Order: sequence, then structure tokens, then C-alpha cells
Amino acid sequence: MTPLPPGRKLPYCRRPPTEGSAMPRKVKATPSPTGWRRLLARAPIHLYRWHLGALTGHRVLLLTHTGRKSGQPRQVVLEITGRDPQTGAYHLASGFGPTSQWYRNIQQTPRVSIQVGRHRTAALARPMTPEESGRAMADYAPRHPRTARRLMGICGIETDGSAEDYYLVGRDHIPFVEITPTSDAKPTR
Repeated sequence: MTPLPPGRKLPYCRRPPTEGSAMPRKVKATPSPTGWRRLLARAPIHLYRWHLGALTGHRVLLLTHTGRKSGQPRQVVLEITGRDPQTGAYHLASGFGPTSQWYRNIQQTPRVSIQVGRHRTAALARPMTPEESGRAMADYAPRHPRTARRLMGICGIETDGSAEDYYLVGRDHIPFVEITPTSDAKPTR
């Protein structure tokens, strides 16, 4: 992961930095979407069900996990925020924080399956440490600045747009998860 050079800021500034205000702050609660917003957010799941997952590209994946109370399979489509080239692991952000249902479910049952495009495989989910999450967010934001800004707005977090602020956002507000395809899993189509 390559950090930004010292003194370089991301091209977005939600609020001007002032003396002593270097910390990002949560300015509004962010409940999970309901109504038409929930339908819109869950629409990509239907593309995968209709065997059209390839239309979503390689920046998102379908995560199938087990409900912690029901024991039933649950699905969510998430953006791939990064990839470990050595292990093939995918990094995902829990935009609604540690209270997201999928995030809570993988903590209880880390065995999951993923589908990227048309390729499916079994995998193991591991919540990243706060420091790892901070580094992942600081790495993600300069690669996808507009998406990072939108994520901050959805999550109700104000940031000055610096790599340091994004690190703090990942460390303190948005947990990341590493999804590693298991070696015993054979990709299916």
C-alpha cells in the first residue's frame, strides 16, 4: 500500500481544516436503508441471481454469509476496496459500521462464499484490525476519491480529505474485512 506523499491532500475538502480539528467526526446517525433505498441497494443481488453477475464488473462481489440468528444464507453485494496480490484476498468496507448485519454475521460464522463476475468460490472472512482498516481506507480514498467522498456522506462522517483523516475514518468508524478464498475451494461457474 502506498501512502500519499507528505503534505499532499486529496482533492476534496468537506470542511476547511481548522486549528485542532484534524479528526474526522461522525455528524449523523446512519441507519440501514429502508423502503425504496433498500430495494435500490439490493438490486445488484438480482443480477447475480439471474446469472448476470458479469455485468457488475470486477469492483463488486456477491457475499453469501450465514445469518447469526436464523442460520439461513444471506446475501449482500459489496464494493471491493482492495486486493492482496499474494493471497488473492479481497478487502471490503462495512460502510454502515460494525452494526451492519453482514458484518455481524461474518464475525459469528466466518465461512462464506463469494462471487466476482461469474466466478464463485468458498472463502474465509476475517475482520481486519482497526490499524489495518485505517491503512485500507487511506489506500482506497486516493484511488477512488469520488466514491470515498460519497461513502463519507452516506456514513455521516465529515473529513478534511487528507490521507491522515481517511486513516482515522477506517480506524475509528468503518471496519474492513479481508475475504480470503480457501485453498480447498474449487471455483465454480
